Amino acid sequence: MKDHLIVFDTTLRDGEQSPGASMTKEEKVRIAKQLEKLRVDVIEAGFPAASQGDFDSVHAVASAVKESTICGLARAVENDIRKAGEAIKPANSGRIHTFIATSPIHMEKKLRMTPDEVVERAVWAVKRARDFTDDVEFSPEDAGRSDVDFLCRVIEAAINAGATTINIPDTVGYSMPHQFGSLFKELIERIPNSDKAIFSAHCHNDLGLAVANSLSAVRNGARQVECTLNGLGERAGNTALEEMVMAIKTRQDVFDVDTRINTKEILAASRLVSNITGFAVQPNKAIVGANAFAHESGIHQDGVLKHRETYEIMRAEDVGWSTNKMVMGKHSGRNAFKTRLEELGMVFETEQELNDVFVRFKELADRKHEIYDEDLQSLITDNSNQRVENEIYRLIALKVSTETGEASKAEVTLWVEGKELYAMAEGGGVVDATFKAIESLVKSGASLELYSVSNVTNGTDSLGETSVRLEKGGRIANGQGSDTDIVLSSAKAYINALNKICGNSVKKHPQASV
Repeated sequence: MKDHLIVFDTTLRDGEQSPGASMTKEEKVRIAKQLEKLRVDVIEAGFPAASQGDFDSVHAVASAVKESTICGLARAVENDIRKAGEAIKPANSGRIHTFIATSPIHMEKKLRMTPDEVVERAVWAVKRARDFTDDVEFSPEDAGRSDVDFLCRVIEAAINAGATTINIPDTVGYSMPHQFGSLFKELIERIPNSDKAIFSAHCHNDLGLAVANSLSAVRNGARQVECTLNGLGERAGNTALEEMVMAIKTRQDVFDVDTRINTKEILAASRLVSNITGFAVQPNKAIVGANAFAHESGIHQDGVLKHRETYEIMRAEDVGWSTNKMVMGKHSGRNAFKTRLEELGMVFETEQELNDVFVRFKELADRKHEIYDEDLQSLITDNSNQRVENEIYRLIALKVSTETGEASKAEVTLWVEGKELYAMAEGGGVVDATFKAIESLVKSGASLELYSVSNVTNGTDSLGETSVRLEKGGRIANGQGSDTDIVLSSAKAYINALNKICGNSVKKHPQASV
């Protein structure tokens, strides 16, 4: 029997700490439900003490998800632990993840605490968390740069206090795989009560080694890995769930563990996170990139046609890629539409949700003759057509014109807090003119940090997915839009971001006060 490797997903917490990746409560619940379909063991839903919005999000996820354990992060302080305990209360299975730094530089420069004080605080935090749940995880922050003797001391004390999971974080992505693996081996061998807890790895990707370090930890006794979809996370990101899971699944000859992940849901989960956060997946990204299973070399194509395993170590279908591309058209009925979505793993909570998406499908079918699976997935995940909480702006009409040698023009009509307002502007192109026309009406004062467009499928009639990132007063918001007209998708994305950043639905960095 293979050991069970626990998959701990922190897309909603650590992943959200990427600048611009902040998610609304509703978006977090949508991702959490997809993680549940993916059969993730533990979902770290947020940092409840960071803000009321984060508390509400964790509480909502704990109420909506039934199969996965819901975890809340907490510093080793009373308010954090109490908030985390209250937030996870509705969960069928709840966990509190508490942490305190243990490296010399963190203890001296950040905490201004002695090692003895750190041990005392760690023990207190674990015991306090046990007042709310029997499932308590403890992390010695910056363990990768901590003294091993001190790590043994604080971890032994945390386990004695009731910690059931010990997470070893490579907080700054400094470790090498052989070092990180050796650290786990040494800790498990030296700590007398190590058999009373599950050891976990949490790696950052600053040197591009997060997955390698995590796998090395597994080879040396770790039985939980903390990861995110698409490797999302602050700075260079975290261990990519899809890469870690498929490495273990593909190399069962190397690993004496296995996960319970439903790998066929990986692609759908990846695309949902990409759309909600606006962080596009690079084409050559392992597992979920558009080119991950593409072959252009004649030698490779010939080999794959003769025998797939000559150049493919995984089946594309096993991670959610579909060989059935063209699926629908303008004459397709509602039942066929619903059936195909169910085949793609998309199920709606209410009939109204299905009806809303079906209307958008019909509108798309009038403009695009052939509808592909990717188009359907984009329709589902696109939130630019959905009313956001405290909506301020809505696009009513857009007219653009461009001519060789002349400035491009855009005419925009917006709904602004109950009134229809019109503006016209010129720009260096139709998108530039459109954004300037919108800004002349809303006067947001936000600066454009990112603008990108990608095609969903091939062809000039493909849906274009646009991402816009705005910054205002240190707060960052991503907006997304999709349409066969890239100017219209750009306007949708810009307004989607404006509603978030001007409607105060964007919170500050979850650990800004840490």
